[in-house]
Amino acid sequence: MKPSQFAGPRLCPLKLLLAVLALALLSMATQAAPYTPAHDAQVLERLPFRAGDATARELSALRAAVAQAPTDPQPAAALAHRYFDLAIAKGDPRYVGYADALVSRFSASMPPDLLVLRGMVRQYRHDFQAALDDFAAALAQDADLAGAHAWRGAIYLVQADYARATQECVALQRLQRAVLHGGCAGLTLAYTGHLDAAYKTLQQALAAASDEGHRLWLNTRLGEVAAWQGLPDVAQQHYRQALALDIDDGYLLAAWSDFLLDQGRPAQVVQLLTKWEASDGLLLRLAEAETLLKLPAAAAHVQALDDRFAAARLRGDTTHQAEEARYQLRLRQNARQALALAAANYRVQKEPRDARILLETAWAAQDRSAARAALDWIQSSGFEGTELRRLARQFDAPLAASPSPEAAK
Repeated sequence: MKPSQFAGPRLCPLKLLLAVLALALLSMATQAAPYTPAHDAQVLERLPFRAGDATARELSALRAAVAQAPTDPQPAAALAHRYFDLAIAKGDPRYVGYADALVSRFSASMPPDLLVLRGMVRQYRHDFQAALDDFAAALAQDADLAGAHAWRGAIYLVQADYARATQECVALQRLQRAVLHGGCAGLTLAYTGHLDAAYKTLQQALAAASDEGHRLWLNTRLGEVAAWQGLPDVAQQHYRQALALDIDDGYLLAAWSDFLLDQGRPAQVVQLLTKWEASDGLLLRLAEAETLLKLPAAAAHVQALDDRFAAARLRGDTTHQAEEARYQLRLRQNARQALALAAANYRVQKEPRDARILLETAWAAQDRSAARAALDWIQSSGFEGTELRRLARQFDAPLAASPSPEAAK
């Protein structure tokens, strides 16, 4: 790999793949509009200092470095990347706005690493084509930039463009990035009807991974693959191995919560997510669990979600449609509105999770034609997930003559 055009920490490619999959695909949080400061000295974010608060101290030092050299891309990139990591870990989209403001200062002439950072921000807001343009521009300057290949591969997976995703996996193999290549190839295999091979490939990547962040990500994805295979005990083992690393990660918490809900264990979700209400995606799962358990806190959390989705609509924000579809279906019993949101989401991103909410809402709304896009994807990709296959089989039988009053809302 060619050296970076400016000094400072390199972007970790596997974390980049985690970021795009965790945020672009899951859409865990309602995204905040980008904020541009009025001048370079303006404070973007101030966290309270507490004894032992390493994050606050780290951000303070990084902000001071930016203030001392406002035209230098090195400290700006370091701070922007840390903000983006916090957005992933905490599910707080404000940090992406802060990263955007920093990167935008250098829009006239960007080195490769800053182009990748801007692509990260753009994919977070589901502006996938603009993100792909940034990654292509970064690769035009540095053809061996593994992070850009990882991001492109992940976006192609979102778009169900498996031929192009495979090309990015091959590029990572050429660069001898064994762990990153294993993650890319494993996910591509998983989405294209080869779950057993996907599991083995991801296991091999895990065996080669020494970094704790890499191990967390790989165990999380292994948990998902095992769940798709219908192996809950194996899935639980991987999720617990990821949790044992004790690293804040919103994607892991969401995936583990979804697994627990599917297994009929909502009480564990409440215990897990009680202190994560700031993340819209995790609040959604908490509210689902509380509703199933008929807990008093459920009503307030459902209303909070309603308020947050309404605020997003006022901003013209459409990046959270899969989450809102799930909210409308499971917590508001509004199948028609849920279906409209799920269908709009599926036109942008076509992952197993997106197909599932589309099938669930189409079934609830008794609309066979609306399910066609997801059914066609299952057929063409060969995806083997047991739950999606079960949902698809429902549409083989005639639908009920008329929906229930709740489903018809």
